[in-house]
Amino acid sequence: MEPALAVSDLNVEILGENGAFPVVSEMSLSVRPGETVCIVGESGCGKSMTALSLLRLLPDGARVASGSIRIHGEDFLAMDRRKVEDFRGDKIAMIFQEPLSALNPVLTIGEQIAESVRQHRRLGRREAFARAVKCLELVQMPDPERRARQYPHELSGGMRQRAMIALALACEPKIIIADEPTTALDVTVQAQILGLISDLQKRLGTAQILITHDLGVVAEIADRVIVMYAGRRVEECSVYELFENPIHPYTIGLMGAVPHRDRSKAAPERLTDIPGTVPPLWDLPKGCAFAPRCPGASARCLEERPPFIEKKPGHFAACWEHDNA
Repeated sequence: MEPALAVSDLNVEILGENGAFPVVSEMSLSVRPGETVCIVGESGCGKSMTALSLLRLLPDGARVASGSIRIHGEDFLAMDRRKVEDFRGDKIAMIFQEPLSALNPVLTIGEQIAESVRQHRRLGRREAFARAVKCLELVQMPDPERRARQYPHELSGGMRQRAMIALALACEPKIIIADEPTTALDVTVQAQILGLISDLQKRLGTAQILITHDLGVVAEIADRVIVMYAGRRVEECSVYELFENPIHPYTIGLMGAVPHRDRSKAAPERLTDIPGTVPPLWDLPKGCAFAPRCPGASARCLEERPPFIEKKPGHFAACWEHDNA
């Protein structure tokens, strides 16, 4: 099956005072219709910059330096501005991390959804607004007709997130990118939102990229997982393989920070932590970027950056100490 989204050797850089420095390096990924790929890692690892680059929404000073992004076989980076705007919302859409800042505060929820429908489906105002109400029904918004006439600040966090999802799905795009869509929501609302996204994906057959730092979310909805560190992939495999047999020390460290209860023990096991912090992307170490924090780093790790290669069938990692994994 042809991937809905195919990214190859994507490099994104930011222009700083001392020249350009990379924030995403050699990123490649593909997502098939109906598949969910999760990208995980700490803050500062390049997850959100990857997501923004896939929609050509990079902030001022950032640019795609090289690589390709193909949406259903079409070169997204080669398109002119008008065609890009036609693709956004229609072929590919994004659920942003914080809907209160992503939604327009001076337009009602219904107007914002209807605007997208009018642009991509060429409907009249009345028909577009009716479609907006139906989209809110689809995301299980209570009293959707009344909510459609309200402004973002009048809705709760969970309702705003539902409105954000309705806006993203208004024109039934084939690719959805969700950037930490459940951040700052309580666990009950988080479960509802994740269930809603999963149900809609099954119904519409969308390809989905989910950006998150929550491995509990990953275990629940992912098909494949990409682990990022300092702007690069360090591990990629199926979700089952990741939890059963993580290879990279960074992934193993993330797993150790996940709370779990061993019922054979009287007290819960103490969580582990990863010492240090993610290095600034403008001042990366010479070798493996994770080496200064890695308990098993060797002299080679400090001097040479390991290649991202297949360690086992379908399981890729970048680590010198696991050549025979």
